[in-house]
Amino acid sequence: MLTAPPAVRRRTRLLIPLALLVVWLGLGGVFGSYAGKLSQVATNDRAAFLPRSAESTEVARLGREFQTGAAMPLIVVWESRTGAVDDAQRAAAERVLRAAAGVTGATGRVSPAVPAEDGRALQGVVQFRSDLGRQTGDSVRAVRELAGQVPDSTVGLTGPAAILADLGGAFAGIDGLLLGVALGVVLLILLAVYRSVLLPLLVILGAVFALGIACALVYLLADHGVVRVDGQVQGLLSILVIGAATDYGLLLSARFREELHLHGDRFAAMRTAWRQSVEPVAASGATVALGLLVLLISDLTNNRALGPVGAIGIGCAVLSALTFLPAALVLLGRAAYWPARPAADGRAPVHAVWAGVAGLVGRRPRATWAVSLAVLAGLAAFAPTLDAGGVPQTELFIKAQPSVAGQRLLSAHFAGGSGNPAVVIAAAGRAEAVTAAAGAVPGVAAVRPYTGGAPGGPAKEVDGKVRLDVTLADPADSDAAIATVRSLRQAVHAVPDADALVGGYTAQQYDTRVTAERDRTLIMPVVLVCVLAVLVLLLRSLLAPVLLAATVALSYLATLGVSALVFPHVFGFSATDPSVPLYGYVFLVALGVDYNIFLMTRVREEALRAGTREGVLRGLTATGGVITSAGVVLAATFAALGVIPLAFLAQIAFIVAFGVLLDTLLVRSLLVPALVRDLGDRVWWPARPRPVTVRQAVREPVADQV
Repeated sequence: MLTAPPAVRRRTRLLIPLALLVVWLGLGGVFGSYAGKLSQVATNDRAAFLPRSAESTEVARLGREFQTGAAMPLIVVWESRTGAVDDAQRAAAERVLRAAAGVTGATGRVSPAVPAEDGRALQGVVQFRSDLGRQTGDSVRAVRELAGQVPDSTVGLTGPAAILADLGGAFAGIDGLLLGVALGVVLLILLAVYRSVLLPLLVILGAVFALGIACALVYLLADHGVVRVDGQVQGLLSILVIGAATDYGLLLSARFREELHLHGDRFAAMRTAWRQSVEPVAASGATVALGLLVLLISDLTNNRALGPVGAIGIGCAVLSALTFLPAALVLLGRAAYWPARPAADGRAPVHAVWAGVAGLVGRRPRATWAVSLAVLAGLAAFAPTLDAGGVPQTELFIKAQPSVAGQRLLSAHFAGGSGNPAVVIAAAGRAEAVTAAAGAVPGVAAVRPYTGGAPGGPAKEVDGKVRLDVTLADPADSDAAIATVRSLRQAVHAVPDADALVGGYTAQQYDTRVTAERDRTLIMPVVLVCVLAVLVLLLRSLLAPVLLAATVALSYLATLGVSALVFPHVFGFSATDPSVPLYGYVFLVALGVDYNIFLMTRVREEALRAGTREGVLRGLTATGGVITSAGVVLAATFAALGVIPLAFLAQIAFIVAFGVLLDTLLVRSLLVPALVRDLGDRVWWPARPRPVTVRQAVREPVADQV
């Protein structure tokens, strides 16, 4: 039988990786720009992300029927620098408000200039269309310029429109700054750890390609209304894809490098590396994607939005790591690791540091896991002290923002809830009874009917209902205001035949907090079940998956405990966003299990050759370097979220970055290997590793040449 010459066979084997590379380069060229376009279909309207079934959401829907199009208030405050407000300042403020009615995006409805009880400030409200989106910042700046015409006064702008404008400014760098910082950090770490020029560039290029395709898919879905995207979801998508694609790429490239030591032929080395990597990478991607998709059962719209968006990103990361990177690596061969090319010496490399760690685990496994558990349990003891009641409006941003300064100015001269009233929708025939019931609630400063812009006019009636605006005595985002809203609901619900509902900013905060607590109770167990199911299928065991999931859950609680200490005493956060513990759980449980997957698949492979107790030491030694590198890269990637000056993202950044490092350095490096070493073959219960044939001889490791 005729056989092709070696040169022809080599050229034939190059066709598939070349074709894959051409496809990926084409996809990158077509879709790469979408990473910068996603903000075009993003919305940062906070009202769009309320709980679906909450009372405040229903009030927001009904409240729009009282207005000509949905409105978004901008509160303008003038504080006199000369003491009491004089007639000239009041007249100037009235002129400014009338002029502001003509600003682009304004609905034309403005309030009069209302004096404070102390006589030292004025307040006015300009209504804007709620669909302004990114134009809100320009409109708010236009009003600020007009407001400066009031003589001898300090101007502050606050309210939903001002907050949205500041959010737009905070997210302005999400397309370029966040992506640049994340990729730059990853590149520096990879260059420092691997001391290779081409490999870090290949890994990052694969991550960029994955992100471009993910953003293109999400853009298409968001543009057709299938998914919702805001700045937070957009930022988390970028970080997830870059971090996951880098982690998966490092796992594959490390295994390829190891196989190059054992094979003279790069194609044979890649076949083995790909076969041994595809299962843990696919399982890892499945755990993260399933964990994110569980968010679809949340009642909070922004949680549901992250689910499919994040899952799409993880899917693209897996696809890139298993197609683009193998093609690039096999085409370059040993040159990919230049200047430290792996020699075909027939010996698997191992890092001396991880050999030492494995030695410690091997000598004293029980003491190792006992101390590790004690450390985690001690940190987890502080987890219940973490306040997830919601970030106050004055702490939404890390850096000083105009809307925060405006809120402080407003609170200094007007009732704490001024400008953010509770909104009551009730039957028109019972308006007087509802007004009386609301006014009798402690903490209510005033109750006024909504007149549709006609000061002193009758209450506007729509479909037999009226709207009442209830000014609270305390700041709208304070615990005292939330307590008042709860009492207000009880009072107006008790009015017969009124069908009264209470909404507004404070009610939204309360409903979001309650919904977030319900989501945590429901979603956390479901995520854990999904992770366990993937681990059972991957490891063909019941006991090992339970142990792995339990250790990662304990690591999560330890991270919350550290956060409870660090947030108030180091970062100055008085509380966390209600969704932060849930996001942290989904990311840490899914991503933390990733590293255990990488470890345990290798342990299982080695256990088939040398038994479980020896296999765990070999697996730890073989994977210690790459998994630690992957953990450091992922932690640094999430830490890059700190460049966006929002408390929510800063809190997520710390929790995930710290938790990933804790998983990588303690749970995966000491706790899990020590437990497996102590349990031996029992860890695979109810199965047992099968012995191998003589042909599957153990490969003896030698000192790492890199």
